Amino acid sequence: MWGAAFFERRGAVVRELLGGLATAFTMYSVLPMPQVQWKKSTMKYAMCFFPLVGGCIGAAVWGWLQLCRHLTLGAMLTAGGVVLLPLLLTGGIHLDGFIDSCDALGSHLEKQRKLEILKDPHVGAFGVIYCGVLLLASYALAGQFAADTRWWVVLCAGFVLSRSMSAAAVVSFPMAKKEGLVYLFSDSAEKNTVRATSFLYALLALLTMAAVNWRAAAIAAAGCVVLFWLFWRMCMREFGGLSGDLAGFLLCVTELWLLAVAALAGCFL
Repeated sequence: MWGAAFFERRGAVVRELLGGLATAFTMYSVLPMPQVQWKKSTMKYAMCFFPLVGGCIGAAVWGWLQLCRHLTLGAMLTAGGVVLLPLLLTGGIHLDGFIDSCDALGSHLEKQRKLEILKDPHVGAFGVIYCGVLLLASYALAGQFAADTRWWVVLCAGFVLSRSMSAAAVVSFPMAKKEGLVYLFSDSAEKNTVRATSFLYALLALLTMAAVNWRAAAIAAAGCVVLFWLFWRMCMREFGGLSGDLAGFLLCVTELWLLAVAALAGCFL
């Protein structure tokens, strides 16, 4: 009797983990994954697997860089792939959040009106402007380091680190509204487990960077801590909490920072 209950419980945990894996990849990537019903049991551990999406993106970018090196392609074409691959593999979901957040922040209106702008499907001038700034800056930075293989690891590990920070924010920050997908993910999550796995993923990413250059890893870590703190202040002051769009904003800004570390490390370290 006891043994049957043990195996039944273990089977339930395995189903919850697999459901969380499928949910994370279905929500945050275009990679093929079995379709599962989104419910509390399948969303319980979904954010634990969010950084793995970043691992897949990092592997794809690494493969692209290796291919460009093998074919001796130019820096411009190489940089274009570095910028486009993450967008294509995620379906642009995080960039959409970045654009909506820029529109809301640029409005300088009260909190409630900013939250309404986040939900508005239309794109405003600030979103377009800062989307262009983000893509142009990413392209320029990617072109800077594309030929230096030492810093590829820093960039590719950064896709895991940025998603670890975003997952930690989802289960740690108060929600701006008790509705929407990010609220469902946060409310359904096993929060302590997600926090612990997010920390472990972030630590693994930083140790991977440190294997290349410990100074670059230290700079990346320090910048991410500052960004996380500034992002928390901004969320609370401007919106009263976190939303899905704001989580995407954090991810995009963090990835730009880590790309800058990878691009400029060769110049100063």
